[in-house]
Amino acid sequence: MGGHFRHTKWDPFLIISQIVCLQALYYLGLGIWLILMNFITGDLLSSDTVFNYQVLNLSEGHGRIISTAYVLNALFSALALWWVVQRTKLCLDFSCTTLLYHVLLCWAVSGRWPASATWWLVQLVCLGLACVGGEFLCMRTELAAIPVGLGGGRVDL
Repeated sequence: MGGHFRHTKWDPFLIISQIVCLQALYYLGLGIWLILMNFITGDLLSSDTVFNYQVLNLSEGHGRIISTAYVLNALFSALALWWVVQRTKLCLDFSCTTLLYHVLLCWAVSGRWPASATWWLVQLVCLGLACVGGEFLCMRTELAAIPVGLGGGRVDL
């Protein structure tokens, strides 16, 4: 198909693979950040730290540490979007999909719909950071100067 810049076709396998990869990188990054933060503070780490919305309480020190790990993971997720998706216009879609699956997993593991305003605030801030950061990185790559050389010499027109 000539004349189309970056023409893509519907590829469900690629999309599902990217979603699975981003979700795995999301939890890998969050796990690493939580381990580092809990190592520094000496707190114990459990699956509740990731999947129980009630643990994320900004009025307590432990909750602030967890929210910091979420924010740092959002920056890591921006890098993951840049590495896996590589398209500016798809960053919002994949960021929202990652958050959707995280919400569903939190609901399934804890048995309750996340009802804390603090939890939702942290998740939405992290969604914004990941999306905008991923878009920024992808846009820089997409708009990088394309070298146009004609035999390596200077051409005067």
